[in-house]
Amino acid sequence: MATFSIENFGCRATEADAAALRHGLLTSGLMLVHDHRSADFVVLNTCTVTAAADSQTRDAVRKIHHANPAARIIVTGCYAQRAPEEIAALDGVSWVIGNSHQTEIPKIAGELVTGSSAGIAFAAEKDFVPVSLLDAGQMSLARGPAKILTGDIFAQASVQIAPAAVVEGDRTRPVLKIQDGCNNRCAYCVIPFVRGRSRSLPPDVVVAEVQKLVGAGSREIVLSGINLGAYGRDLSPRAGLSDVVHRILQETPLEQLRLSSIEPQDLTEELISLVASSARLAPHFHVPLQSGSDRILRAMHRWYRADHYAERVKRIRQIVPGAAIGADVIVGFPGETQDDFQQTVELIERLPFTYLHVFSFSARPGTAGANLAAPVPGTIIRDRARTLRALSQRKSSGFRASQAGRTLRALTLAGGGDTWTTAMTANYLKIRIPGRLPANQWHEICLSSDESSMAEFAGANFQE
Repeated sequence: MATFSIENFGCRATEADAAALRHGLLTSGLMLVHDHRSADFVVLNTCTVTAAADSQTRDAVRKIHHANPAARIIVTGCYAQRAPEEIAALDGVSWVIGNSHQTEIPKIAGELVTGSSAGIAFAAEKDFVPVSLLDAGQMSLARGPAKILTGDIFAQASVQIAPAAVVEGDRTRPVLKIQDGCNNRCAYCVIPFVRGRSRSLPPDVVVAEVQKLVGAGSREIVLSGINLGAYGRDLSPRAGLSDVVHRILQETPLEQLRLSSIEPQDLTEELISLVASSARLAPHFHVPLQSGSDRILRAMHRWYRADHYAERVKRIRQIVPGAAIGADVIVGFPGETQDDFQQTVELIERLPFTYLHVFSFSARPGTAGANLAAPVPGTIIRDRARTLRALSQRKSSGFRASQAGRTLRALTLAGGGDTWTTAMTANYLKIRIPGRLPANQWHEICLSSDESSMAEFAGANFQE
């Protein structure tokens, strides 16, 4: 039997895409292996949010090809949609398949195994193939041996979801993607061009998928989307994120639901109050900030200002006192002065954050930010990033200390050591529970001062 391995890069939405790919490849007759060195096919589901993410994919291709020269490497995801020819030029890559055609991957792999060719027709090397709208030109396959399959992502009409069957025995907290794409055009962000317009799963489908996941043993599910707060605006009749969350609580026995990132303008009083009203909703909010300077927020084409953002975060703390509150922050956006950066630092200092994701600005092709004047020198960007990371560590430590003496319910995860097991609390603390325990079990933990200091805050995975 032919084998495959899969590796995912990026956000929770790409995790859901990778889960759907895994399920499709298993259904097509391939066997999953966890070591790229023994796989006949290696699928890399990529991210392209920064230049570092692109580099991570290229490094992975080189290492996999060196370790397993016979493997057919299939590169898909956002980087594949944005720059397919760049990836196709790498040694070892057999296929580059964009988000526009990602659902074809199991079929292609199955046909390669059986030797049939009933599926997709590819252009000859002298011909041209359509590419993402990010690049207005056409490009030839003649520059490399890999086949490219990618097209107009804005023609996508539906959201791809990970079927419940992908839940594995040691996999807790599955991600259910209920929204894809984005209608915003933030100046630094390439994702709308590689994900397409905003589109949502109908509420009936969401509820049905939650039921399947619960039936497969899931105790916590993470609702995700590229722009989750925009959920339902494209549906008829129109629905909202609060509406579908209400239905999940009312119509399914799911024990805990967690929401992924929500833009500040979409974080309504209703949604905050809803989280406060139910013990089945994890008290955890991730609200992208990006900058504390109104001047930079305008240049970024963000739809809010610092005071509005601060009001939302303070309201969370008032209504949900023990909640985890995280934010994304970008340093070094073109034109960011020391004063702009200081405004960001001061805003973060006075707000009750519990962690930050810190990103260094990375110019993305096709975005408005790529052509702006007054770039910030790399040395200054690195210094500013270090400052925010240190601030985040202080915020995280303060939050951990504030939890001492509280009894928290935690869900065991698959990881751990010889004498302890990793678990996740509802308010997004990773803690260590004594003993080797099965995954996907609830435990009530009274966090002592010592235990609090040992807890690893789950959100503190800083990004360059």
